[in-house]
Amino acid sequence: MLPPLSLVLGGAASGKSSFAETLVTDSGRPRVYLATAQAFDTEMKGKIARHQQMRGQGWRTIEEPLEVGRTLAGISGDHAILMDCATMWLSNHLLAEQDLADAEAGLMAGLALCAAPVVVVTNEVGHSVVPDNALARRFQTEQGRLNQKLAAKADLVVNLVAGLPHVLKGSLPAPTA
Repeated sequence: MLPPLSLVLGGAASGKSSFAETLVTDSGRPRVYLATAQAFDTEMKGKIARHQQMRGQGWRTIEEPLEVGRTLAGISGDHAILMDCATMWLSNHLLAEQDLADAEAGLMAGLALCAAPVVVVTNEVGHSVVPDNALARRFQTEQGRLNQKLAAKADLVVNLVAGLPHVLKGSLPAPTA
């Protein structure tokens, strides 16, 4: 049984999305994929297409790059939700020059109001070098803060390294068969 909030984090190409998809699929509930990415270029369009192909059929996809909190609050409790990912969501708000405190408050409120279990995917950016420009440094700092807040609220926190899950908080649910 999925806990109310799970956080799956890791570096780029660590296997976090696949692992999170398995958590949601194994719940046995109808699956909702809450996509936060925006396809502004060919590379991102390709990445989105690969993710869609890898996860296969049986997902209801909601594309929402900004108002994730409001969207989460409106999904019924019989579903399981995969939000992929908090990193893109944060990037969207930064690039739109929106108030991050307000956006974060909306996300946290939506997570609290959501009746369905939610699995949030996010990038761990604290292991990388300090970026060479102000926007990238701000992103790294804000992503670290957001991850800490999500981890504090989550019942399950799993860090993926080279495709291997390391449980940092809680315990993995048993798959429903």
